[in-house]
Amino acid sequence: MKIDTMMVGPIMTNCYLLQDEKAAVCALIDPGDDAKQVETMVDNSGCTLQYILLTHGHFDHCSAVRPLLEKYDVPVYIHRADATDRQGHDLMFQRVDEQHQRYYDEGDTLTLGELTIRVMHTPGHSKGSVCLVVNDVIFAGDTLFRASCGRTDFPGGDYREMLASLARLGRMEGNFHVYSGHESDTELDYERRVNPYMKQGMSL
Repeated sequence: MKIDTMMVGPIMTNCYLLQDEKAAVCALIDPGDDAKQVETMVDNSGCTLQYILLTHGHFDHCSAVRPLLEKYDVPVYIHRADATDRQGHDLMFQRVDEQHQRYYDEGDTLTLGELTIRVMHTPGHSKGSVCLVVNDVIFAGDTLFRASCGRTDFPGGDYREMLASLARLGRMEGNFHVYSGHESDTELDYERRVNPYMKQGMSL
């Protein structure tokens, strides 16, 4: 398993390319902007793109989806609660055509070569926020940041739901490497020790 990272867009969103090098396949997580640069990252990997996966529907995590679909004929997955048919709504993902639109929810799994991607529904930052778990890695979107968490004051955000989601992550067995939607990566053991929001959630 290999993970490439690229920061894209004005808010410096982390876009990830998850790869099974043996099978030469990959999945793109949160392509928030800079479609041409993201294309280059995919093409340079030598892997065939199988999925575009969104941790939630905010514009800074999905703005490059439509330009990328002009080149890659792949399904786009998001939680249904963060998808809309309305145009010009920056805090929800505008659904793509039926050929490409897919949805996932709690407990769903996707296969990428020999890798299994497991979906956790972790609302709080948005109603449809998810974390994607692969082996000992969590792609946390804007649910969990290093020593912090995502905002809950946007429409669809809920502080109590965020605390419950962070508590779920904190109670997972073992340590995990956490790749967040913004800023640097972290580890779950570290967050259990120092993250005030996770500790608050786990105390409830």
